[in-house]
Amino acid sequence: MIEKKHIHSDFINSEKLIGAMISNFDNSGVPFGNQDRNSLKLFSLNDETLNIKSFKIPNIINQITYKFFRKSKAQRSYEYANELINFGIGTPTPIAYFEFTSVLLFKNSYYVSKQQDCDLTYRELTTNFDYPNHEQILRAFTKFTFLLHENGVNFLDHSPGNTLIKKVGSTYKFYLVDLNRMQFGPMDFEARIKNFARLTTHKQMVEVMSDEYSKCINKPYEEVYNLMWEYTENFQYNYQRRRRLKKKLKFWRKG
Repeated sequence: MIEKKHIHSDFINSEKLIGAMISNFDNSGVPFGNQDRNSLKLFSLNDETLNIKSFKIPNIINQITYKFFRKSKAQRSYEYANELINFGIGTPTPIAYFEFTSVLLFKNSYYVSKQQDCDLTYRELTTNFDYPNHEQILRAFTKFTFLLHENGVNFLDHSPGNTLIKKVGSTYKFYLVDLNRMQFGPMDFEARIKNFARLTTHKQMVEVMSDEYSKCINKPYEEVYNLMWEYTENFQYNYQRRRRLKKKLKFWRKG
C-alpha cells in the first residue's frame, strides 16, 4: 500500500504519534457521532483531543477517479479548512490528512482535526423551538452564512448537522464541519439564497432567516423570502422523491 500524508507544521513533531493513530484506527480510539457513512473517532494527543475521520473506500469508479484525476475527500477537507481559517471563518483546526492507494486504485483516506467543543448544532434549532435565544441564534447563524457568501464560500453541504454552535459570553460562534464539498468564487443573489435550501422545512425559520439576510444584503424581505422558500420547497420535493425511489429499488432487489 502506498501512503501519502500531509501534516500541519504546528503538529510536525507529533507525526509519529498521529501516524500510529491512523495505523491502529480500527482497534483504538473512541467512536464519536454518526458512524453510518464514515467512521469518526477521538484520540488523545498530549493535552489535545483529535477527531479523526475515516472515509469509507469508494466504489471502483471513484477509486480510479481519486487515484488519478481528483483530490480525495480527506485532502479537500484539510485544504478547505485552511481556506476557511484564512477567511476568518470558524472550523475545527486542521491537523493532517492521510491517503492509502495501490498502484492503480485509491483506497482509504483520513482527515485529522482538533475536536471542537460546542453547545449545539443548527439541527437543534429545527427540533426545539423553545431552545434559549432561539431567534437570536438563528439570526446570528444567518449573518455567519452571509459572511461565507461575502468571502465567496459556497458550502454545498450547508445542512443542519454541519454547523457547530458555541455560546461565548452573550454571543455565538459557528464552526463548519464535513468540508469536502465546497466551491470558491463570487456568488450571485440566487446562488446565495439557494444555499439555505437544505437547512429546514419550517416556514417560520425561513421567515426569520429571510428577514435577517435581507438586511445583510440590502434587498426587500419579500424578494429574499419568496426565493428562499421556493428553493426550500424544491429541495424537499426532490429529496422526498429520491427517498421514495430508493425504497422502490430496495423492494425490487429484495423481490
